[in-house]
Amino acid sequence: MVEPQRLQKIMARWGVASRRQAEAMIVAGRVRLNGKVVAELGTKADPQRDRIELDGKPLARASSNFSIAPPQLRYILLHKPAGAISTCSDPKGRQTVLDLLPEAWRSQTRFFPVGRLDAASTGALLLTNDGDFTLKLTHPRYHLPKTYRVEVEGHPSETVLQQWREGVALEDGRTLPARVHKERIKPHRHCTILTVVLQEGRNRQIRRVAAQLGFPVRSLHRQAIGSLQLGQLKPGQFRLLQKAEIHMIKYEQLRT
Repeated sequence: MVEPQRLQKIMARWGVASRRQAEAMIVAGRVRLNGKVVAELGTKADPQRDRIELDGKPLARASSNFSIAPPQLRYILLHKPAGAISTCSDPKGRQTVLDLLPEAWRSQTRFFPVGRLDAASTGALLLTNDGDFTLKLTHPRYHLPKTYRVEVEGHPSETVLQQWREGVALEDGRTLPARVHKERIKPHRHCTILTVVLQEGRNRQIRRVAAQLGFPVRSLHRQAIGSLQLGQLKPGQFRLLQKAEIHMIKYEQLRT
C-alpha cells in the first residue's frame, strides 16, 4: 500500500496544478475525496485506493489490482516568441506558450510555465508538468538568477546604472541588488544595450525599473535561467532538458 499523501501534493505530482493552485482549488470546494467535498488542506489520500475528483471529474480510481503511476515528468526549455502569453490559457484566445507544445503531450498531462515573461518579451522559459518543481522555483524564498539582454532608450550614465544595481524603490517595495552593465558594442545614438542579472522576478520588473530611471525598455530578451543557456533555440522552438540539467537547476535553486 502507498503511504497516504496530502491531496495538494498528489495533484501537483500528477501535473493537475502547482501545489499552491491545488490548495486554492481545495479551499474553493472544487475537490472531492470518495464523494465528499474536502474541507481541510491537510487531508491525505492514497491515489491507488481513493477516488479523487476535481470539478466532478475523477483524477484517480480505486483499484485493488492496478498500480496507478504518475505521468512521466517532463522539463522543457522554450524560446518564447514575442506575442505568446505565459499562461496555461487565455480568455481572449491569444496564443499561449503551451500552444507551442505538441498536442499529444498536452492531451496526456497538464504543463505549467515556471514563472513568466510578458507578451512583448522573448527568450528562455521553463515549462513542466512537475508541480513541486514549479512551486519551488517560483517561491519568493528562492532567488535563482536570470540573465536578460535589454535594449533601453537613451544612454544611462554610470550613476544611473549604479542606482539600478543597488536597488530601486517601486510601488511594491525596493528591488534586490542586481548586476547591470553595458554591452561592449558600438553604441547606437538612440539606445543602449544592457545585460541585467536579476535575483528576483516581480511582474514586469525590468520594464518598471528602467521606466522609473528614465530609460524605457525597447526590447527585452531572457538569455539564461541560472546556468541554463537558451543556446541555439529559435523563437518558438523547445527542447527537453537532460537529466544533468534538471539536477543542475534543482541544485542551483537550493543554493540560493
